[in-house]
Amino acid sequence: MAKRVQDEAPGRTPEAEAWMKENVAEQQVRYEGIVKEMNDLAPTRAKWYEEFLNIVQTKGFSFDGDGRRVIAKEDIPKQPDRPDRVVF
Repeated sequence: MAKRVQDEAPGRTPEAEAWMKENVAEQQVRYEGIVKEMNDLAPTRAKWYEEFLNIVQTKGFSFDGDGRRVIAKEDIPKQPDRPDRVVF
């Protein structure tokens, strides 16, 4: 079997390893801050869901040019029994 360049990763220097650990720690702090903000926003997000569902059930939504469609209450999916998954 032939030896390929991608089969062997070069080693990291101690400086690079220290930089990686520091950078990962900083990113983890930023990530935790974002997660906290998203979780704190959950009650407001629930209101946004309610407003959106009310709009599509009363005014409807635009599906083509000036064509609008109202969604019946029985066609609205139920809210899942789990926390929202916010992708950021």
